[in-house]
Amino acid sequence: MSSLLDMDPNILVSMVNMKLRDFYSNLDQYCEDVDINKDELINKLSKVGYEYNIELNQFK
Repeated sequence: MSSLLDMDPNILVSMVNMKLRDFYSNLDQYCEDVDINKDELINKLSKVGYEYNIELNQFK
């Protein structure tokens, strides 16, 4: 689902965090389920200041 990577990063981080909180125990599961490259997602969100926190299972 590469269209996710085309989204505005602020909307994307909100959506990803909601999915991680409600449905997935880690980022790997989420990325596999929605067929998105984990490294590309992390890179896109890091460009606007978000980092994945593995303990919280959220981008902050």
